Amino acid sequence: MKIKYTPLILSLALAALISACATGPEKPIASADPVPFVNDYPTRDRVDYVLNCVAQHGGLSYINQYACGCKIDKIAEKLSFAEYEAAKTFSYLTKGQTGDAAGAMRDPTQSKDLRKRLKDAEQSAEKNCFVE
Repeated sequence: MKIKYTPLILSLALAALISACATGPEKPIASADPVPFVNDYPTRDRVDYVLNCVAQHGGLSYINQYACGCKIDKIAEKLSFAEYEAAKTFSYLTKGQTGDAAGAMRDPTQSKDLRKRLKDAEQSAEKNCFVE
């Protein structure tokens, strides 16, 4: 008896599945609290950050790898990739430089603000991700 109804049940299930797929596009859910887009960091930059972080924390281990991955995720919650990239650029161009040569990168308000925000985000991420 079950064999007679099996094709009928399968065809009804298939029809229900097809009709469900034919609905229009979903509307985005409105959020009361805007959250920065966490995944705007390119994979290459995330991997580079994690590898450098792991090297700074004593080498490759599961704990360091997980904690460093957590750290870049926490930073991505606080800074967009464009802000992160600009802050890193300002930091690299002012490291080890003194006087007027570094002043063009060190002194502008945007540079100071971005470098401070990156430093704060990294310190916060360090506290939240690494077990002490």
